[in-house]
Amino acid sequence: MTTTHEYIQEAEATRVRILSEALPYIQQLSGKTVVVKYGGAAMKDSHLKDKVIRDVVLMSCVGIRPVVVHGGGPEINAWLDKLGIEPQFKNGLRVTDAPTMDVVEMVLVGRVNKELVALINQAGGKAVGLCGKDANLIKARPADHEGIGFVGEVTSVDTRILESLVSSGYIPVVSSVAADNTGQAYNINADTVAGEIAAALGAEKLILLTDTAGILRDYKDLSTLIPKLDIQEARKLIETGVVSGGMIPKVNCCVRSLAQGVRAAHIIDGRLPHSLLLEIFTDSGIGSMIVASEFMA
Repeated sequence: MTTTHEYIQEAEATRVRILSEALPYIQQLSGKTVVVKYGGAAMKDSHLKDKVIRDVVLMSCVGIRPVVVHGGGPEINAWLDKLGIEPQFKNGLRVTDAPTMDVVEMVLVGRVNKELVALINQAGGKAVGLCGKDANLIKARPADHEGIGFVGEVTSVDTRILESLVSSGYIPVVSSVAADNTGQAYNINADTVAGEIAAALGAEKLILLTDTAGILRDYKDLSTLIPKLDIQEARKLIETGVVSGGMIPKVNCCVRSLAQGVRAAHIIDGRLPHSLLLEIFTDSGIGSMIVASEFMA
């Protein structure tokens, strides 16, 4: 029978092993930019939210330069409901008329963003909240879909404000609202914003926190997780239908960022506590990592 003393010794040994295993990854990533797209269950569950926030602060403390990009779909829906506005979707995109756009901006920029900033600061980080409008960080244009209102695409990213913040030790927290040249606000998919920011910054990693284990050969079987693949394999999985539904835009977002110079893109399960640290600081990782072909070795 295991005694309490033996259990404590085993737990401490495990902690030391994990720290030792993390060292080469910390050395490799120190001084590098990592863009984290935060959303899904990890944003709704307060227990998971605390873990994600601590992971981001720890990354900053060991010399990594995290940039957090977030959406906030469930909270937008909750506020639309309070205001008596019916949420509408078309081809997976939120139909964003003028009243809905007002709610989207209020919720993402005013509530969700500032809550995340406060939580990071409480955990010992130094966070600064931004949206695409700030310092012309992101310029938008209407998305190429009819009947969806003020849903936007990214036309350009001016990274100077982000570079200034991360070089001074701050953690930028970016909400996915931006404006066009006339000042009209647009709601942009947060995965897309994260990918474009990662590409513009020349980030070492783009990490998408999702509600799936990663890329699965059989979406019903977790044992079919693909831990590592290259751009060509990712595109083939979309063509053959292995990657389907809501995973297609996420994989395309990763592929696009890799094609623009990001070293690795990760799709990981944000429902697992400390999934960020498990993915980037352990040998096995927990999700799917997509890399350019030259980094497959």
